Amino acid sequence: MTTATERSAEVEAQVREVLRAYERIAPVYDVLDGLYEWSWKRRLRAELFAHALPGRLLDVGVGTGCNMPFYPKDASVVGIDASPAMLARARARASRLGLSVELRRMNLLELGFADGSFDTVVATFVLLCLPDELQLPALRELARVTRPGGRILLLDYHRSSRTAVRWWMRLLSGWLRWAFAARFDPTTERHLAEAGLRTLLHAHRMGDGVTLHVLEPPADGERAAL
Repeated sequence: MTTATERSAEVEAQVREVLRAYERIAPVYDVLDGLYEWSWKRRLRAELFAHALPGRLLDVGVGTGCNMPFYPKDASVVGIDASPAMLARARARASRLGLSVELRRMNLLELGFADGSFDTVVATFVLLCLPDELQLPALRELARVTRPGGRILLLDYHRSSRTAVRWWMRLLSGWLRWAFAARFDPTTERHLAEAGLRTLLHAHRMGDGVTLHVLEPPADGERAAL
């Protein structure tokens, strides 16, 4: 039987694996993901950001800045990532686009912001990198920094119910794990209610291989009970 200490060490090892993967892949990330980005990810990013509220926006796991073209006009944006190499690419993209974005190195499990700091918090293809044990802590941290009545926008892979799509996901799962330290079946959805998040929109895209969530954080009175 695995002890709590052993399990904690395993989770920490997984987190380190994610950082190593993105430090390694940063120089070629946009090339490797380019086909997916231009064929369908850009369309879904645009759809997701249509639900953003005016004001301050936090882009969690900003990566190389793929979300930047879709930031709401006049939004005050902070982007965070654990990987310095990915942040360097994001800074270059922001410069090319003429955007003013505050970019900071930060762990999404320990966000260095006060409660309710943002009107909108976005995480696109990020939570799929976390093991099940860290899904709830991550969601609670995203909720903490979102103001009551604000929005949390999530876009991520989802294990498809369609045989052909599941077969394709299974075929590519090894590559996804090696290149992006990620998986096609993140357990995020099963933790939403426990994190106190109310679902405003839950939509399947790309058949049902991708999910789009628009969530509302708990009100001030509800946060204390979580």
